[in-house]
Amino acid sequence: MIITDWIHAIAGTFILVSLALGVEASPLYHSSYWLFFTAFVGANLLQFGFTKFCPLGLILKKLGVPENRIGTSPSA
Repeated sequence: MIITDWIHAIAGTFILVSLALGVEASPLYHSSYWLFFTAFVGANLLQFGFTKFCPLGLILKKLGVPENRIGTSPSA
C-alpha cells in the first residue's frame, strides 16, 4: 500500500470509530464529544483537498511508506 491508501484507510477507520463512540444510538456510545474528532478528521481531509498538505502523509513518509506504486509489487 502507498501513502494515499494508508491515509484513506486510517481516516475512514478514525471516522467510523469516532462515530460509533459519539452517536447516542450506537451500542458503543461513550460521549458526544467524540464527534469533534470526526469533524477534525473531516476538516483535515477538506484542507488537504485545497492545500495538498497532510500531517499523516508526512508521518507515513518518515516511516518509509512508498509514495507511488512504481517499484512496488504488481498486485497493488
